[in-house]
This record gives sequence, structure tokens and C-alpha cells, in this order.
Amino acid sequence: MDSMTIIAVASIITAGITIAVGVIGPSLGEGRAVATALTSLAQQPDASATITRTLFVGLAMIESTAIYCFVVSMILIFANPFWNHAIAQAAGK
Repeated sequence: MDSMTIIAVASIITAGITIAVGVIGPSLGEGRAVATALTSLAQQPDASATITRTLFVGLAMIESTAIYCFVVSMILIFANPFWNHAIAQAAGK
């Protein structure tokens, strides 16, 4: 197996693990946030505007973690910085 194949396989596996692990936490956090907000809305319906606004801000912050993991995995697949090094070494042979 040459170095290009090893870099490709490692990049794909790492991108998959990044997405798998990086999405578990935010999805659990979003589920818990929505469940807590619904419980709060059931107990205090007068505060629905404040609870809803705070919920959406919190969900956006939680979702940003999953988006960062997605960006890292896309960089690993399509703009991998190790490709240039491997291509330079292959051209030097």
C-alpha cells in the first residue's frame, strides 16, 4: 500500500469517526434542552416568549458544535493538508 492510499484511508476513517462522535453530544444536548423547555412551558405558560427565545439561542450554540465537526470532516476529505506533502514526496521519487 502506497502513502497516498494510506492517507486516503486514514482521512476517510477519521472523518467518519469525527462525525459519529461529534454528533452524539449535540443531539443528546438538544433533546434534553427541548424536553426541559417543554416542561418549563407546561409549568409556566406566561413565560413562553422568554423560554422559547432562550431555547432557540441555546439550540443554535449546541448545533454549532456539530457543524464544526462536519467542517473538520469535510476538510479531511476534500482539502486534506497531508495531500500536498504526499504528492511532493511522490514527485520527488
